[in-house]
Amino acid sequence: MRKAFALPTVAIAAAAFPLLSISAASAHEGAHSYQADLGAVNQSGVEGTGMVTLDGNTATVMIEASGLLAGSPHAQHFHIGALGECPTNDLADDADGDGFVSVTEAAKYYGMIGSSLTTTGDTSPDSGLSIDRFPTADDGTISYERTFEVTDDVHAAFEAGTAVLVVHGVDKDGSGAYDGDVMSDLDPSLPMEATAPAVCGALEVAQMGAMPAGGAETGAGSTAGTENTAAIGVGVLAAAGAAGAGAIAYRRRQAEQA
Repeated sequence: MRKAFALPTVAIAAAAFPLLSISAASAHEGAHSYQADLGAVNQSGVEGTGMVTLDGNTATVMIEASGLLAGSPHAQHFHIGALGECPTNDLADDADGDGFVSVTEAAKYYGMIGSSLTTTGDTSPDSGLSIDRFPTADDGTISYERTFEVTDDVHAAFEAGTAVLVVHGVDKDGSGAYDGDVMSDLDPSLPMEATAPAVCGALEVAQMGAMPAGGAETGAGSTAGTENTAAIGVGVLAAAGAAGAGAIAYRRRQAEQA
C-alpha cells in the first residue's frame, strides 16, 4: 500500500511547483519607468529631465533640456557599465587640466555608450558620434521623444541602477559655436566643445512608477517581491506535502482497523 499512497503526494507536490515558477516569472513582466534629474557638467549651466519607460527591451525615451548651445546638434546617450554616477560640475575631474571634463575623464563614473539617442536610424554605440542624427537645440532647448529597442546589457544596467543619461556639447568660450583649440578626445577632427558632457543624470526608478518599495536604490524593482511570492509557493508546497502525508496516515489506520 505504501507505493500506492506515495503517488498522490508526489502529484500534489508537483502541482505546487508550477505555482511557484509562474509567480516568479510574472514578477519580471510589465513596464517600468525611470527618471533622471539632469545636472550641469563642465559648468555648462544646462539643466533638464529625462524619463524612460522600459517594457521588456522596448524603451520610450523623453528628454527636456534647456541652456544648450542654440542651433547646434547635441549628442546624447545612455551610458552603462560603471558606477551609475555623474562627474562634478567644478572641473575637479579635469585630470589633464585642459579646462574640460572630457568623455574619457567622465567614463569612470558613467561608463561606455550603451545606446545612442538619435532622432532616426541606428541607436547602437556605433552611432555615438552621428551628429547629423542627434537633436538640434534650435532655441537652446531640446524636447526629444523616441521609442526603440535596447540591448540586454542596457536593460540590465537599468535594473542594476547603473544606467546614466548624458547630453553632450558645451559652448565653453561663449562664442556661439563649437570651436576652440582643445580637440575632442573622441574625434580629433572635432573641437572638445562638441563632445564634452554638458548635462548628466543617473536613471533611477521613477517615484510615480509601479515599483515596489526599495527598487530605486537596489535596481531590483522588476524582481522585488519575488521573495514573498516564493515563500507563498513554498508554503503551498509544504501544505500539499502535509496533506498528502496526513492522507497516508489516515488510510493506514483504516487498513489496520479493518
